[in-house]
Amino acid sequence: MAAERPAAGPAGPAGSPEVSELAGLAGLTAERVDHRFKALPPDAAGLTVGELAGQRRNLFTGGFTTPVLALSAESVAHNLALLETYAQRHGLAFAPHGKTSMSPQLFARQLEHGAWGITAAVPHQARVYRAFGVRRIFLANELVDAVALTWVAGELDADPDFRFVCYADSVRGVELMDEALRAAGASRPVDVVVELGAGEGARTGARTDADCAAVADAVAATGTLRLVGVAGYEGEVPEATGERVRQWLRRLVGLAAEFDAAGRFAALDAGERIVISAGGSAWFDAVADVFADIPELSRPVLKLLRSGAYVSHDDGHYRHLTPFNRVPEEGALQPAFRLWAQVVSRPTAEQAFLNAGKRDAAYDLDLPRAQVVRSGRDGSVHAASGIEITGLSDQHAWVRTDEGAELEVGDWVGMGLSHPCTSFDKWQLIPLVEEDGTVADYIRTFF
Repeated sequence: MAAERPAAGPAGPAGSPEVSELAGLAGLTAERVDHRFKALPPDAAGLTVGELAGQRRNLFTGGFTTPVLALSAESVAHNLALLETYAQRHGLAFAPHGKTSMSPQLFARQLEHGAWGITAAVPHQARVYRAFGVRRIFLANELVDAVALTWVAGELDADPDFRFVCYADSVRGVELMDEALRAAGASRPVDVVVELGAGEGARTGARTDADCAAVADAVAATGTLRLVGVAGYEGEVPEATGERVRQWLRRLVGLAAEFDAAGRFAALDAGERIVISAGGSAWFDAVADVFADIPELSRPVLKLLRSGAYVSHDDGHYRHLTPFNRVPEEGALQPAFRLWAQVVSRPTAEQAFLNAGKRDAAYDLDLPRAQVVRSGRDGSVHAASGIEITGLSDQHAWVRTDEGAELEVGDWVGMGLSHPCTSFDKWQLIPLVEEDGTVADYIRTFF
């Protein structure tokens, strides 16, 4: 989807452009509702998304079919505001990882809440961001795909306000990037940060200081790349504990200081900041602690946090790992997803089956958790006591029930989900639901 690029605005307190709306969002409301979008009311076919949202239907009585994924409007608003104030309080810039939702509407709201830019993992994600006018993209991966690099070069050449930063963690990777950019005739260098690996057995990243220095030297030898900082992902620290993570983060900061002392950031223009970036959704308290003690360098530092799962949070993996559990005075995130499915079989007193399965629910880390039951008879709601999801087939959830559990065919079961990164990717248009069940909007995703 092509989109006109909005002009750059003034920087906010964390260095973010003030964005009221990304380009292209209006086109999302003009999309027609049809069979492509799961669970939407059949009688809404032919309406635009905007027209359907304007009807403010009720999720339970407005014609939606099961299974249906709902996103809490109140929880999303709460989570967006909480991370904005957290970043401001700790002097952090913020580039949330967009792979979590791949939703331009949520990107726009994150930017409105002070985000510096949006983080991507692969070229497709960056293309989606640019299609909707995102002006700052941090690609947390080494980019060696020649076709993608040609596209990046074209975007940089066409838009002087576009900022693109990506990882480099190998000399060979730098060589491939340089070859592709020279072949593309790139007129602007691509900014890179050297990625420091989180340890032996971790994921990507140069493992030793000598490896990092070799990558930096390779970047300096090109005319197509520019070294702007260092980065990594503390979530990959083996056998992570608070002290292990902080130790690695201090090493990352030390690497930036060494590079700076050696004059490796000399290519930065006057007023530009050295980038030091880390931050998943499990250890951003450690990032804030260590980044608060970054020593004075030759230039100001962009302390860039990249946590993304916070928007929807979850009822499993991140609920247990969130830094706010360790530092409760900072606040608390709220799980925003609830998957509603219907009881379609009750073959025994100890067993039931719902019409939602692997195609509908995140299951890569933890199974869904039954939370509430809405009666198919009268719409009354009660806690899902004695009801446990024990497995998922393609289109069925296996349910074990205790003796006396209130559950019958036709009831709706509301489930909490684990790992938001694999919840959004199963639904292309997600009802944004207010506390009373009113659907206020529909969140479009692009996976």
